[in-house]
Amino acid sequence: MPPAAKPPLRIAILGTRGIPARYGGFETFAEELGVRLAERGHRVTVYCRESHDETEYRGMRRVTLPTLRHKYTDTIVHTFLSTLHVLFHRQDVLLYCNAANAVFTWMPRLFGKPVALNVDGLERNRKKWNRAAKTWYRVSEKLSTWFPNVIVTDARQIQEYYRETYAAGSVMIPYGAELGKLDSDGQVRALGLERGRYFLYVSRMEPENNALLVREAFEKVDTTLKLALIGDAPYAQEYIARVRDTRDPRIVMPGAVYGQGYRELGSHCFAYIHATEVGGTHPALIEAMGRGALTLYLDTPENAEVAGEAGIAFTPHNLVERLREVLEMSEAERGRLRRLAEAHVRERYSWQAVTDAYERVFAALAAAR
Repeated sequence: MPPAAKPPLRIAILGTRGIPARYGGFETFAEELGVRLAERGHRVTVYCRESHDETEYRGMRRVTLPTLRHKYTDTIVHTFLSTLHVLFHRQDVLLYCNAANAVFTWMPRLFGKPVALNVDGLERNRKKWNRAAKTWYRVSEKLSTWFPNVIVTDARQIQEYYRETYAAGSVMIPYGAELGKLDSDGQVRALGLERGRYFLYVSRMEPENNALLVREAFEKVDTTLKLALIGDAPYAQEYIARVRDTRDPRIVMPGAVYGQGYRELGSHCFAYIHATEVGGTHPALIEAMGRGALTLYLDTPENAEVAGEAGIAFTPHNLVERLREVLEMSEAERGRLRRLAEAHVRERYSWQAVTDAYERVFAALAAAR
């Protein structure tokens, strides 16, 4: 482990729902990056929306502030309040998450606090947003190239988009993942599943993540294996109801699963299905590959960048065919792809390498200040 920058830095992470991770990729990112920075001696503060009794978590400080609970205001209101709070507290560098928060990143800079902004993927392409929200995201993309000191992109495809669209440079740092399978399987058994006898899907249950596509494709496949659809979403109840509208006894839908249970499910699945069509590097994809899961992925440039030949690409039109193919595939070929997936993540997506990269960005920003 590389030594911490000297002296250790005060680092604040804003724009996520906070820690512990109980929602999506940015929350997992904040926890995994933050805990490793803290282990290296840095003082890490994470701004949170959910109230907890403890102000300390895994070596990080939690600051909980209110928000306005609505799909269109949740992130913006909380990040605005977090920004006001951080202006009057000593921090050496700030990391904002989500391009939608770019509008606030000029404020800390006026107070001498350097800012890095992780813009994530092209959020305006998500089907859940109305025209006003899509416009906000498009404007925020442009503001991302003006207001923060540094743009961080998590995929080469997103880096190229900012370069070609806005002539803006960025630092490309992907998400990270743990490696290897867990021995425990308590969550697997609790859901009535068996090791190696279920397909796994994990994502927020929103239209562009295609849980309905996966469920309907699986129903057309003749197999005794099961399908575990893992996930939830706070503002997509109508879509979730459509996903749950099935009588197939092979399909298990427990909602969101986090922590140890989530890691156990990824460790013991027969295959993982990644069907997300919007975004950059998706944590669930590299996490499943890091567990050595046989991986099927929706063929988008961002997903192909991560999985490539270590996974099996599918389109919305041939998913049924691909599911049948992996069931008929030899165990030797499935084993080869599983080993290749884990090796791919080990080489490109270790959390230690990700932390090294962010630490270099933060140290440079603090020194330049």
